[in-house]
Amino acid sequence: MKKTFLVKILISVAVCLLMGFLASIATQSSVDTWYGTLKKPFFTPPNYLFGPVWTVLYILMGIAAGMVWSRGLHHIWVKTALYHFLFQLLFNALWSIVFFSLQEIVWALLTIILLFTLILLTIKWFNVVNKKAAYLLVPYALWVFFAMVLNFEIWRLNS
Repeated sequence: MKKTFLVKILISVAVCLLMGFLASIATQSSVDTWYGTLKKPFFTPPNYLFGPVWTVLYILMGIAAGMVWSRGLHHIWVKTALYHFLFQLLFNALWSIVFFSLQEIVWALLTIILLFTLILLTIKWFNVVNKKAAYLLVPYALWVFFAMVLNFEIWRLNS
């Protein structure tokens, strides 16, 4: 493997983990207080599961982004794929802020619906550049879909 390929993977993973860390700050502000008081559906995972799952997902996302980036920024499809990736990454962090910090369940639901759509578009563009990179985002899309259903149920149960 080329050194530049590994560097791009490492940088991409670091950026994703940093975004995840920043989002976790917003999450921690109310996970033991406000979030603990909400009615939740029976399929809500235990709180201790979220950190490890998100860590793995951020690593997979970073590897995927690094694989796409390694194809060269001179390609318009690579740029388009990475723009989509960065945009969805921002919405990923935004959801944590809207849900946990602002405690706006319905706005968080709208945010996560948009996030899920952006993830699907990112997968589409990653597939154009590198099919393996696109496949690495599938667990992320599935988890966010699950989180979207969970967000909907929390909104429904607490409205």
